[in-house]
Amino acid sequence: MNTQIIGQKDLVQKLLLALLSDGHLLVEGLPGLAKTKAVKVLSGTIDSGFQRIQFTPDLLPSDITGSDVYRPEVNMFSFKKGPIFNNLILADEINRAPAKVQSALLEAMGERQVTVGNETYRLPDLFMVMATQNPIEQEGTYNLPEAQLDRFLMYVKIAYPDVNSERLILKLVQGEEKKLPPPDFEKIKQDEIFEARQEVLDTYMSPELEEYLVQFVMATRHPEAYGEDMAKLLQYGVSPRGTIALDLVSRASAWLSGRDYVVPKDIQNAIPDVLRHRVILSFEAKSARLTPDDVLNKLLERVPLP
Repeated sequence: MNTQIIGQKDLVQKLLLALLSDGHLLVEGLPGLAKTKAVKVLSGTIDSGFQRIQFTPDLLPSDITGSDVYRPEVNMFSFKKGPIFNNLILADEINRAPAKVQSALLEAMGERQVTVGNETYRLPDLFMVMATQNPIEQEGTYNLPEAQLDRFLMYVKIAYPDVNSERLILKLVQGEEKKLPPPDFEKIKQDEIFEARQEVLDTYMSPELEEYLVQFVMATRHPEAYGEDMAKLLQYGVSPRGTIALDLVSRASAWLSGRDYVVPKDIQNAIPDVLRHRVILSFEAKSARLTPDDVLNKLLERVPLP
């Protein structure tokens, strides 16, 4: 993937973490930063189905989930599956669609099923959504509510590549038409991914680190325990879903690093992406132009490591 996605190693890493943790990813970045291409390249390495859904203001929930279609030749309705019935889903510019359409996608993400009429249809066992949103255009967009954001395992923000990566991107694009098709390679089987997920769950985390993880989550709910200034910065803390997500991503990070045990850095590196969309800042913090990352970094300095 890193040979095709230049200058976005962090995005590639987070995609793999989400895949190993059986979660979904929300990516925010400016146009042209390879958000769409990253999911396409990932799907090309796995024996799976891929579908891109472009979200627009006139999209309907049935355009995603599918709907019952009347078949006159047999005088009955039959269900026609929508694009959500694939393994890897790219929800491009999710904040362009109204709330009803966003809810249809997020329900499928949370329940792993689609209900149409009186029938419920299961989604594939391997199912991951990467949603993207553009931070620079606000006209005609619908922000995701905080409660819906909580359905995403991670909320990743990506920036421009550096100057050396920019040169490599130019050379890569210039040579794409001239290079021969890559040799055939065996795609990763879905069973291999399920086996890797089990190994992630079996990755060891010491009781001391588990307690540190829990105490950090509790610090977002009771920030007054870490200073009067912290008490004024947070209105709502992290939900139990955030605790579970932080545990999973920390273990997946250790597994990707070639270890069968978690170290403090695995948890600390996961905290911004896993928790930034799960904390709600107070009016004082917003008026001081603080971001969730600023507040989480303050807590990282104050919650003691074991």
